Amino acid sequence: MRNRLVALFTVVVIAAIAIGYAAGTFAPSFTAASVDAAATLPPGSDGELIRYGRDLIDETPKYAGGFITARMSCAACHPGGGVVRHEGSMLGQYARYPRWNSRAHRFIALQDRIAECFLYSMNGRTPPYYSREMIAITAYMAWLSRGARVGQGFLYQGDFRIQAPEAADKARGAGVYASTCMRCHGADGNGAGAVYPPLWGPQSFNDKAGMASVPTMARFVYAAMPQDHPRTLTAQQAFDVAAYVLSHPRPRFDPSRKIEFPSERAGYF
Repeated sequence: MRNRLVALFTVVVIAAIAIGYAAGTFAPSFTAASVDAAATLPPGSDGELIRYGRDLIDETPKYAGGFITARMSCAACHPGGGVVRHEGSMLGQYARYPRWNSRAHRFIALQDRIAECFLYSMNGRTPPYYSREMIAITAYMAWLSRGARVGQGFLYQGDFRIQAPEAADKARGAGVYASTCMRCHGADGNGAGAVYPPLWGPQSFNDKAGMASVPTMARFVYAAMPQDHPRTLTAQQAFDVAAYVLSHPRPRFDPSRKIEFPSERAGYF
């Protein structure tokens, strides 16, 4: 009987680990992704370009303010320079492009995906694909993807699934916001400086940004918020507060707007 119980317990543990891996909640402590995340940038001009790419992620208004209207940095959705697992991780992402994009209904390059962030999350305009800004961000993401398998990237980096017992309730979410979020993002949702971005209003992300989806925001809140005590909210609280935040007005995306880059002489290329 004891042997049967031990065998049953072993099967249950293995199954739980397998499910955790499939959901992205567990990961080996030592992986190629963790090596890339901790690596020292190379010297010389290559390192300068990669470092500039990280600066653009961490302090977007300072280094790419002319391309955005939102008062926020890419780090708002990609904290730690995009190297935090499950929290907008950029590790291995370079290797996953080109890939099919359901919003665009076509295959897109990595530069297209970066352009989406400027157009939606930053409610701005995309840097030209040949600009130093775009090349630097691409170079930084390539640096974070060394050794990643083409078409797959690194495992255990993406969003994990959470499910709330009940439908999201913005009234309950107002209470969660008041007790947990308001001290950083303010009663009016306007945030504070570059560290705490506005969650709604004219300087926040627009209504077509990825974070404008309740499930997407709930996953991020559950994984990363509050910043000083992450993973302390329940799935229900994360869904409720996401519904509350997204019930407020924000900029509207204009899909008819033309995107044009300045022309260049053929010799430039």
